[in-house]
Amino acid sequence: MTRKKVSEVRVREETSPLLRDVNMTMPPTCSGLLCLSLLLGKSLLVSSVQVVTTGQQNISLNGKWTLENSNGSLSLPAEVPGCVHTALLKQGYIQDPYYRFNDVAYGWIALDNWTYTTTFTVPSDMRAKQRVMLVFEGIDTISTVSLNGAAVGRTDNMFLQYDFSVGALLTEGDNVLTVSLASPVRYAAQRSEAHSYRVPPDCPPEVQRGQCHVNYIRKEQSSFSWDWGPSFPTAGLWKGVRLEAYDVLRVVHLATVPVYNQTSSGWSLQVELQVEVVAEVTRGQLTLSLPGLDTRQTFPVQFLPGRTRNTYTLHVTTSGAVELWWPSGHGDQPSYPLTLQGVLGPGLTFTADTKVYFRTVELVQEPVPGSPGLSFYFRVNGKAVFMKGSNWIPTHSFQDLVSPAVVRSLLESAVAANMNALRVWGGGVYQQDLFYSLCDELGVMVWQDFMFACALYPTEEDFMDSVREEVRQQVRRLKSHPSVVLWSGNNENEAALATNWFGIPGPERPLYVKDYVKLYVDNIRALVLEEDQSRPFLASSPTNGLASERQGWVADDPYDPRYGDSHYYSYSRDCWDWGAFPRTRFASEYGFQSWPSFSALQKVSVPEDWSWDGPFSSHRQHHAEGNRQMLEQAGLHYHLPNATDPLRRYRHTLYITQVMQAQCVKAQTEFYRRSRSEVVGGKGHTMGALYWQLNDIWQAPSWSSIEFGGKWKMLHYFAQRFFAPVLPVGFEDGVSMVMYAVSDLSVDLNLTAQVSVLSWSRLDPVCTLSSPATLVRGNSATPIFRQPVDALLEGCGNCTRRSCLLAFHLEDPHGARWGPANHHFLCSPRDAEGIEAPNITAEVRGDGERGYTVTLRSTSVAPFVWLDAGDVAGRFGSNGFLMASRSREVGFVPWGPTSAEELGRALTVTSLRDVY
Repeated sequence: MTRKKVSEVRVREETSPLLRDVNMTMPPTCSGLLCLSLLLGKSLLVSSVQVVTTGQQNISLNGKWTLENSNGSLSLPAEVPGCVHTALLKQGYIQDPYYRFNDVAYGWIALDNWTYTTTFTVPSDMRAKQRVMLVFEGIDTISTVSLNGAAVGRTDNMFLQYDFSVGALLTEGDNVLTVSLASPVRYAAQRSEAHSYRVPPDCPPEVQRGQCHVNYIRKEQSSFSWDWGPSFPTAGLWKGVRLEAYDVLRVVHLATVPVYNQTSSGWSLQVELQVEVVAEVTRGQLTLSLPGLDTRQTFPVQFLPGRTRNTYTLHVTTSGAVELWWPSGHGDQPSYPLTLQGVLGPGLTFTADTKVYFRTVELVQEPVPGSPGLSFYFRVNGKAVFMKGSNWIPTHSFQDLVSPAVVRSLLESAVAANMNALRVWGGGVYQQDLFYSLCDELGVMVWQDFMFACALYPTEEDFMDSVREEVRQQVRRLKSHPSVVLWSGNNENEAALATNWFGIPGPERPLYVKDYVKLYVDNIRALVLEEDQSRPFLASSPTNGLASERQGWVADDPYDPRYGDSHYYSYSRDCWDWGAFPRTRFASEYGFQSWPSFSALQKVSVPEDWSWDGPFSSHRQHHAEGNRQMLEQAGLHYHLPNATDPLRRYRHTLYITQVMQAQCVKAQTEFYRRSRSEVVGGKGHTMGALYWQLNDIWQAPSWSSIEFGGKWKMLHYFAQRFFAPVLPVGFEDGVSMVMYAVSDLSVDLNLTAQVSVLSWSRLDPVCTLSSPATLVRGNSATPIFRQPVDALLEGCGNCTRRSCLLAFHLEDPHGARWGPANHHFLCSPRDAEGIEAPNITAEVRGDGERGYTVTLRSTSVAPFVWLDAGDVAGRFGSNGFLMASRSREVGFVPWGPTSAEELGRALTVTSLRDVY
C-alpha cells in the first residue's frame, strides 16, 4: 500500500467489544518469576491443534520476568509475552505511548539494548529426559539467548519460532535464562552500512517521523512508521516461552490439506506430521479417523532420529456428499473432526484432535472475450466468487495488547458489512492463530501476503536463510486453514521496480531485478510450491499475474488493468467521476482518508489540540498533504464547516472528512461491482474490490473504515450497503441516468427499479416511476433502468438538477424488496437548492436486553445523517444515511452495560446542513 511514488507511509488499551465468548487455549496466568505448568499427559497447543504425547513434560516460562536496559539504570518487572514499551508503561516509567506526541518523545526506547531475565526450577524427572527443548514462539527481534551463563543461540527474525536444546545446561535448583535484545534501529543501520550496495528506500518520508533501513531487519515493517501509523520499533518476547522435555519424540507440526480428485470426483486428506525424534521408532502405527465421513485408516510408521516430515494420505470413503466450506454469503462453513492416534511402542502414544474443512480454490487467469488481456478471479468449489472486503493492518503497535476480543470484534464487523475477504497486508505481521480460526468459522477468505512491503530487500545468504525458514514455518502453520486462499510474495515491490520509485539508475536496474527474482521467485515461490500446492501463489500485488511472469516477473506496467490486480489512489481527481477509476480485473487497494471520531481523539489529546490547523493535527497526519487533500476533495461537493465556535468547527470538520471518504469509496466500489459482467474497451470483468483499509493502529487520520477502539466510521456503514448481496447501483452515463442490479446470489431474479424523485425542500416524493421487470442472472450485474435525466425531470413537475435528487430500490414481481435502498445526487449538495436545516430530534428507548431504538424526527430531507454515541461503545443498525421521511427508527446494540438515559445523554445527531 502506498499513495504516491514512494510509500507515505497506550498503551491505553481500548478493548473492542466482545460480541460473543471467545473459546481458545490461553497461556496460564502467572504470578511471580516462575510460571510452572507440568503438562504430563495433558494437551499442548501446536498450531491450533490439540496434541497429547505420553511422557512429555512442559513448563511454561510465561509470566513475570525482569527487564533491564543496557547500562542498568532501568530495572523493572516485565510480563511475557510482552515488549519493552508495555513493560515500561505498566510500571509507570512512561505514559500512554499514543498520547499526543509521545511516539516521538519515546524514540529513545528503540535505541537502547534490553535484557529479559527469569529464574526457574526444573523437576529432576524432567531434567532426566533424553531431550529438553527451550521453545520461543516469537522473539522481537535481534537477540542472544543464554541459560546459566552459556549462550544457547541467536535470533534475527520476529516471525520465527526458535527451538534450542538445553538439557545439558539445566541444573538442580535455580536456572537463570536471559534474552539480550539489540536495538532494532541500530541493527538495521549497521546492516545497511555493511551492505555492498544501496538497497532502497533508506528512510521513510519525513512526515512519518520514522526510523530508517527497516528492510534490513525481519520484523514488522510498519513498526518503523507508515503513512497511517506511528514509529514504535518494538523489542521483546512477543509470544510464549516454554520448556518441552521428552524421551522419544515430540510433535513439532501437524497440518491437514484436503485434495479433490477431478477424475474420481473424490476427496482425500493429506496429513502432514513433523516430529523431532531422539530414539528411533521402528514399528509404530498411526490411525487417522474422520468419523463424520465414515473414514478410518491405519498406517505403519517409522521415525528416524532427527527432525522429519511425514505425509499420509487418507482417502475419504463416505458414500454421502462431503459438505463444503464456502465464503460468507455463498454457503456454510462446516467442519469435520479429525483424530490422530499414534502407537509408537510400549507405553508411548500420542493423540491429536483438529478440525478439517473441505474446499477447492483456483485463481483463474484465462483469455477474456473481447479483451487482449487475461481474467483474474477466484473460483471456490468451482464457483466464481466476487471478493468483497478490505485490507487488514496491524491492530496495535504492541502485539501483546492485541486481545482476542479485538480480533473477534473486527472480523465480525467485517462480516456484518457483507465482506467475504480480507487481505493481510505485507508490511505488518502474520496474524495469530485465532485470526485464521475465526476466518474459517466466519467464511472470510484471506489473501495472505508475506511480510515484505514498499521496499527492495537484501539477498545475502544469512538474510535468505532466515527468510526461507520464515516461509516454511508460516506456510506450515497456516495451510490447514480453508480461509487462506492465496499466498502473495510482497506488497508493491514489483511496481516499485517497474516504475522506479527509488530513482535507480538504468545501468543498475538489472542487479535489483535479479535480487527481486532471487527473493520472491527462486526462494519464496519455490518454497511455497514445495510446501503447499493447494492454493495459488502470486509474486506481488499489484501484478499482472501470468503476464508479469512472462516478462521476467517484473512487468513493464504492473498497473495494466487488463491483467492481474490493481492498486489505485487519486486525491486530486473528483471521486464522483466514475470515469476516473481504472476498469480493472481486480481492485485489491483503493481508498481515501478520513479522521476518526472526536471521542477517539479526546483520549489522546487535550483541548488545545482540537484544531484542524494545530500542531497535533499536523503531527498525527503521516501522509504528506493529507489534511489539505481531504478538505479539497470534500470542497468539490460540500460546504466546508464554518462555525464560529472553534470546537464546533473542528468536530464538524472531522464529520465532513468521513462524509467525503464514505461517498468516495462508495462511488468507486459500486463502479467495480457493476463492472463484473462488462468488458469495455478490453477492460472490465472486475471480480474483486478490497478497499484500503479495514482497521486502525492508533487514533489518527487514515484510510480505515473502523477506527482504533472498534467504532465504525461512516464508511463502514456504507460498506454494509454497497457490499450487500443484491444491490441497486445508479450513475450517469452521458445524458442518461442508468441503474444496474448487482447480484452475488446463485439464483436468477426478476427485478424492477423503483425510482422516487425527491425535492430537497419537501419530504414527500415529487413523483415515482418504475422500470419494466428485468431478468437478473445470478452472479451478474445487469442494466435495469435507463432514461435521459432531462426527460426524467420534465415528467416530475418543477424538478431541476439542483432542486431534486433520486432515491431507488429493487423489487420483485410480488413487491418484495431486494437489497438496500440507494440514492443519486443530481448535483453536488454544495449547489443544491432548497436544502434546509432538518432540525432532527432523537428519542431513545429500550432496556438493553435487545438493544435500544433511536426514533429520529426530521422536518426536511437530510443527507448523511450521522448518529454518534460518544464513549458508549456499540453499533447502530444504520448510519450515515439519507433521511427522506418525517421519522425513522434506528437500532443500537451496545457492546457493554449502558442505559437509555446514558445513551440519550451521549447521543449526537449531525447532518450535512448542520455544518454550515
